[in-house]
Amino acid sequence: MVYTHFGAFEIVNHRSMQGTIMYKHEKQAVERLQSNHIHMLPTLSTAIITFFLIISLSGTLLFPVMAFADEPQPVAQVGNTTYMSVQDAIGHTSMKNNTVTLLTDTTESITVTPSKVVRGVTLELNGHALNASNTTAITVPANMQLTITGSGMVVGGDNPAIDCRGALRIQGGNFTSNTTLMRFAETGSTFSEASISAGTFTAPTLIGMLNDAEHLGYVSIRGGEYHGAIPAGLDTLVLMGGSFSTTENLTPYLVDVAGLIPDSDDGMFNISELAISSDYPTVELEQGSTLQKLTNDSLLDLTRTKLNGISDYRLVADAEQLQALNRQIELALQAVAKRKAFDAVIQTVTITATRNAETADGGADPQFRTSGHDEISAQVTVSIKSIAKPEEPVKPDKPDEPGKPAEPKQPDMPRTGSAIQAIAVASLLLLVAAAVCAFVTIRLRSS
Repeated sequence: MVYTHFGAFEIVNHRSMQGTIMYKHEKQAVERLQSNHIHMLPTLSTAIITFFLIISLSGTLLFPVMAFADEPQPVAQVGNTTYMSVQDAIGHTSMKNNTVTLLTDTTESITVTPSKVVRGVTLELNGHALNASNTTAITVPANMQLTITGSGMVVGGDNPAIDCRGALRIQGGNFTSNTTLMRFAETGSTFSEASISAGTFTAPTLIGMLNDAEHLGYVSIRGGEYHGAIPAGLDTLVLMGGSFSTTENLTPYLVDVAGLIPDSDDGMFNISELAISSDYPTVELEQGSTLQKLTNDSLLDLTRTKLNGISDYRLVADAEQLQALNRQIELALQAVAKRKAFDAVIQTVTITATRNAETADGGADPQFRTSGHDEISAQVTVSIKSIAKPEEPVKPDKPDEPGKPAEPKQPDMPRTGSAIQAIAVASLLLLVAAAVCAFVTIRLRSS
């Protein structure tokens, strides 16, 4: 019994020991887990705090950006003031500051209508694009002037880039359109003018007239690059400079007189510098149809002196030199009339390209018509050939009258010079002798 009891006691103690051992293992596991959790708390706290900081900072940065993205941005500036539209900026130009500067690309069709005291506005493209909305991108009314400067674009799309009834100056920019690029109109009450000195222009038709236009107006191309056609019939279009991709629709006048030079590198046709050329810089006048007094125009025709396509310039011969030439021509004509000799003379005449002082309507010449080529000149030499004194013509014998017999001619007596002299001496001696005899007779009678 004791053994059995002891055995039972032993068995009970063994199970108790197993439970104690398991409890210790579990306790150690729990303690290790708690220890790990305790060690992980700082790391986890740091991660959580970092996460919330990032979210907080992201919200601080993102929310203002989202808020500003929803707000409209100014597109133009005049002085230190910004405006939400280019049209609004134009309306706030002044005499002191009439420059409108683009601040971003914009889609807007504008009309140059500044305040009443402003007659001219400058549009600085500033590297941005002005895209037409539903009509012409830029409209310049009558009696207004617009100057376009800087790099940037004016995009007409299916509309023209510019319609002008006033004055236009283009000094830079890239202009494109799927139709006529620039249209001008001169009527009985308005006068359209344009001076284009720089820029790139691309369209099927580069220049045209508005529907109600009586004439194109004065359009001067002084530089720039042109890709497209220029239709014929624009008589007041002047080519002073620039490069052209095609001459297909240029009038023969513009092609011949402007002196377009093909460029083998890019296939463009470049206008040469303004110059005076004479097909016959030296001419001779001689007796006949060419020996006549010359006017300014007849001298230009005679020497074929011309400009390379500048319609607002005219060629003027030096008045004093032309007058001196005409005096020599008059003397030559008098010598011919009086059948006298005339020595050859040479006269040099200077021909100058002078800018017209008045416009077609008689007004003062605008400042933007000025050119660095004023007062260029060339010289032509006119020589008058010598005129020899003509010989006296031989008089023809008079013809015999019909029915009247010809009178017989006395035969010529052959006489020599010595016989004639002897007869003359003898006759003189006879006269002297007769005089002496008469004198002696008178004396004898008186005695």
